[in-house]
Amino acid sequence: MQTLKDKVVVITGAASGIGRALALECGRQGARLLLADLNEPGLGELSAQLHAFGVTSHTQRVDAGSESDIFALAQTCQALFGAADVVVNNAGVTLVSSVEKLQTADAHWIMNINFWGVVHGCRAFLPQLRTRPEATLVNISSIFAMVSVPSQSMYNAAKAAVRGFSDSLREELRETPVKVLCVHPGGIRTNIANNARLADLSLLQVSAAQMRSSFALNARTTPEQAALAIVRALASGQTRLMIGADARIIDWIYRLLPGRASTWVTALGRRRQLATADKP
Repeated sequence: MQTLKDKVVVITGAASGIGRALALECGRQGARLLLADLNEPGLGELSAQLHAFGVTSHTQRVDAGSESDIFALAQTCQALFGAADVVVNNAGVTLVSSVEKLQTADAHWIMNINFWGVVHGCRAFLPQLRTRPEATLVNISSIFAMVSVPSQSMYNAAKAAVRGFSDSLREELRETPVKVLCVHPGGIRTNIANNARLADLSLLQVSAAQMRSSFALNARTTPEQAALAIVRALASGQTRLMIGADARIIDWIYRLLPGRASTWVTALGRRRQLATADKP
């Protein structure tokens, strides 16, 4: 996709983080935007900013874990713009819990948003995307699709599922104009840790405040840097994107020592959390 000018870009989870930064970057490049999130005030602020820049945009309150909400979003896109050119399945949440103390309702909550939200987005928009001369589905996974750490079992599972689903869908669409880009961010400075559902912190041996502080200190990549990387990947036709030096290093370790990568990442994360906890 050589240019985003006049292209229709749909983004879920657009009110903050990577989604918001991506909306602003795509708007700067001349895209027309359909932005979805549960956070209506955040959508309103973003819409006002885009309007001030002269960007054509529309917002819609959407629960990414709701199939009916996502298909309604696709209908809105069809009615307003005719068809989408790019769909970014970005909405995501996190859950902190040991498997032993995991509640089924929490497990369904994170899987509905992080995995099924991607599936719903792909299925709802594929009929439109197929009509375009070139189109891309952007599915946001994580470097945690490659390595797993304690207390993040359901997040790891959801992001690994996104990776497997995206790889399969890419092969199904190989003879069509629709490309599939699977994105694996490392630590991005978003509010995901602040908004995490904290069910059981016992495995981390730190408080909620210390956990959030550790994330803030170790998340080195900004949402704006992540957004620019995604836009560049769209332009170059990439199918797989690691965002951040941490993601690239962990991916390299995973390829080299797949059986030990999770142990290494867990040990490193534990040292960093303890270092943060020791600070006044």
